[in-house]
Amino acid sequence: MRNAMDYPSVVFVSTLVAMSLSAWIGASVLRRVKSLTAEAREDFNVVQAATLTLLALMIGFSFSMAVGRYDQRKNYEEEEANAIGTEYVRADLLPAADAQQVRTLLTRYIGQRILFYQTRDSNALDEINSTTSQLQTALWGAVRDAAAAQPNPVTALAVAGMNDVLNSQGYTQAAWWNRIPIAAWGLMVAIAVCCNLLVGYGARTARIGLTLLVVLPVVVSTSFALIADIDSPRGGIIRVSPINLLSTAQSLRPD
Repeated sequence: MRNAMDYPSVVFVSTLVAMSLSAWIGASVLRRVKSLTAEAREDFNVVQAATLTLLALMIGFSFSMAVGRYDQRKNYEEEEANAIGTEYVRADLLPAADAQQVRTLLTRYIGQRILFYQTRDSNALDEINSTTSQLQTALWGAVRDAAAAQPNPVTALAVAGMNDVLNSQGYTQAAWWNRIPIAAWGLMVAIAVCCNLLVGYGARTARIGLTLLVVLPVVVSTSFALIADIDSPRGGIIRVSPINLLSTAQSLRPD
């Protein structure tokens, strides 16, 4: 199931509309209901500055969380490539027939892992995950049978290497599921709406209000779209490219 934040362009448009509408309501509706007096403006400016500062902190922390998750996905992609490459070499420790089988399966397996990073289609992803699971079962069965036939420290290295291959895929999947919570997005949007209401309400003239109606919503919406793009593993344009897996796949010896 796709996350609502997997579509940065939709995030930008929807938040831009919400922020612009909030600023317009503050400048046009709230000012007519109760205008801001000169005596109350000083206190209002304190509240407005504090609210804008809180919004800036929320955006900054969310951006930091998104970048951290993006770096984590990159690191796990590198670990996957290293684990597969190492196990391909360790297959030499197995009997010839088992080694050949493991290499063949690893070649197919790394192809599926590359597709996992590149695809955006949910139906194709389900097929990739199913094929990956079948290959993992076959890979583990190959090294397990070889280790059972020749239980010694040498074959144990091949088993440990295969364990790293399987674990690395699990770590990668967990990292891709680790997203900024929807509740955090909701709180951030709510604070942004309040900020735009305050900015519109506090505008000294209608002309200044119209200017802020354009500037602040665009800046906030752009920030939200950027965070959503970085935080989304499969949506947007900022995605982890499987460069290490591609390099490892090219280096694997042909069967």
